[in-house]
Amino acid sequence: MLILVTMLLSLPVAARSGEATSFHTAFFTAASALSTCGIAIVSTNAYWTMFGQVVILLAIQFGGLGVMTFASLLSMSITRRIRVSQKIRTANELGAEKLNEVRSVIAVVLICTFSVEIIAFILLLTPLMRQNPYNVGHALFEALFFAVTSYNNTGFTPDTAGLYIHDWGIGIPIMLSAFIGTLGFPVILNVFRCACKRKGPRSWSLHSKLTIVTTMCLVCLSLIWFCTMEWNNTELFPSDDLASKIRHALVAAVMPRSAGFDISWMPHVSEQTKLFMTLIMFIGGGSASTAGGIRVTTFAVLLIVCRGALVGRRDDSIFGKRLHTQTVIQAITITGICTGLVYVSSLALLCITNRSLTDVMFEVCSAFGLGGYTLGVADPNNPGTLYILAALMIIGRLGPMTVAYAISRPQQPQAFRYPSEHILVG
Repeated sequence: MLILVTMLLSLPVAARSGEATSFHTAFFTAASALSTCGIAIVSTNAYWTMFGQVVILLAIQFGGLGVMTFASLLSMSITRRIRVSQKIRTANELGAEKLNEVRSVIAVVLICTFSVEIIAFILLLTPLMRQNPYNVGHALFEALFFAVTSYNNTGFTPDTAGLYIHDWGIGIPIMLSAFIGTLGFPVILNVFRCACKRKGPRSWSLHSKLTIVTTMCLVCLSLIWFCTMEWNNTELFPSDDLASKIRHALVAAVMPRSAGFDISWMPHVSEQTKLFMTLIMFIGGGSASTAGGIRVTTFAVLLIVCRGALVGRRDDSIFGKRLHTQTVIQAITITGICTGLVYVSSLALLCITNRSLTDVMFEVCSAFGLGGYTLGVADPNNPGTLYILAALMIIGRLGPMTVAYAISRPQQPQAFRYPSEHILVG
């Protein structure tokens, strides 16, 4: 799929100049779209023709659907080594009554995805028609483009005006759709089913509770950070109006986790904020979602383990449920591998660019966490940066899930075990 999209974007018909696009530009854009990252090294509206934009839009849609389906099937395969009761519960959360009902899983993914995108399209259509009163066709395409890219958390925008951050009628549906997309369809399905049965949050699964609570905490923390550290930043808050500042802070708090819309203010934030956003993008969104990073549940499990170790608890528990040992091992392994990947990638970019460590780490975590934000480290004149970041996008899209499966896949029992011995750590 990556090769096909790259070839299509390389065609002269895809560029407004009428000339063939260079391979590294087409490859990077294809990787950014298919991984649902959204880092753009050329203007989507100014550089690509309608044909090129449609190719990018389809790549985003197929990329989001493919990854969520793949993640769901991996989750189901992982549960094969867990007891039957937990298998059934996990299968129900994924939308299948039996573990071998692959069609049911795919159907649930499609229904969740298209339902959210259709609702977002309907909500966006009227305000976008106000923005384009004499061009209904363009308004329809923009509504469709924003509906797809927001749910799939991909920062490509079909217009040079970007997110229309001053229009709440456009900004709110995009933010809500992006927020829902970061939760993951198992959470959406679980919450929806509980709501249909008139059951409250107490009936949600542990995964749903942990994902929603951690996500809300990260958003609130980001909102407080931007209001505290960047309140007097005229690039982020160009107006002295309180409502305008709150609106801009809310967009800045929600979008950097994975969506990446409206990047015009990014180069002007403080070094402290860049470093803060680096951590937020590294954490990313929910499992089996369109977001990237190590995932919020992985981060939450690490916090729970640290809390348990500090207070001397034997079991790691939350919301009245004990975490499985294999879950803790997965979280620690995923975090360790991803941290090493970010370090090596940052070191490689430092060797081939003259950018600061903060900028390089920001760009690396944006690519790995599929944040979609860029400080210009991805340079078309330096193809090496594009290939490194494109590889990070692909790994960031599939890496954590692949690692989780590699740890949890069924394995042959060991014939013998070595004796244990304590060592000093810390």
